[in-house]
Amino acid sequence: MISAASLNFSSMMCYSILGPFFPQEVFSKYYPCMYPFSLWGSRRTFHKCANIFFIFQLVQIGAQFMFVAGLAISGVATILFGLLDKVTDRTIFITLCLLVRCVDAVGFGASTTASFSIMAKTFPNNLATVFGSLEIFTGLGLVLGPPVGGILYETFGYEVPFITIGSLILLMVPLNIFALPKYVADDLPRENSFLALVKLPKVIILCFTIYSLGASLAFLDPTMSLFLIETFNLNASYVGLVFLGLALSYSLSSPLLGVVSDRLPEWRQRFLIYGNLGTALCFFMLGPAPIFHIERCV
Repeated sequence: MISAASLNFSSMMCYSILGPFFPQEVFSKYYPCMYPFSLWGSRRTFHKCANIFFIFQLVQIGAQFMFVAGLAISGVATILFGLLDKVTDRTIFITLCLLVRCVDAVGFGASTTASFSIMAKTFPNNLATVFGSLEIFTGLGLVLGPPVGGILYETFGYEVPFITIGSLILLMVPLNIFALPKYVADDLPRENSFLALVKLPKVIILCFTIYSLGASLAFLDPTMSLFLIETFNLNASYVGLVFLGLALSYSLSSPLLGVVSDRLPEWRQRFLIYGNLGTALCFFMLGPAPIFHIERCV
């Protein structure tokens, strides 16, 4: 449980730390440039592709080794990302950033795949509660990432946020080597179970729902900071605090909804419906949508 929590926390913190300052940093050096937007998209894409690939390799590689090796790769990639501001050529800078970020995504993809498998084996009867509790640390990573990243950037510059997070991830590698439970290959899911699962209509709908919600949240990462800076003239520290609202509410509600889902399984469909409707309404208000005729003001 501690290992999975540390993974969720570090993964989300590494992902969210860029939001307050990185798009503005790139635009200030290489304007006009669409690169910040492709960075978030490429990381998400490689992360999901890595999840699918490692599902089929889980039995051969082993869950514990996959978990630890993924963390180590991500820690090194995060530190390297913080050193790329030394590159002066625009094309080389963009290429290296995309490459390093994709390697980071593959590392976390391996770790999360192994983590889900281990959690399913360890807590087969309380999955909703367990994953809901783990989302506390996902939310904490999202909560702390933007403000910590913004403060470190404002105080020490571009390199320090990434070197700090990368070092913390590498410190977790030896801890997880001893903390993770060991399972033999026969205890872990086979690839046939995955193929049978994804063919179910209900699973397809759930996958589409998760994809849609994940994409809607990912839209905010490269665009929200630029919008806040240009519209309200906020610095990186205050932009990080704006991101805190989403992450804090996510972190606080996830464990509660997980417990309710386990105890009242008949409510799960309602959670899906009302959750999607509520998210859609919030996005309409965020702009705000022109149909509401609401003026933006400080």
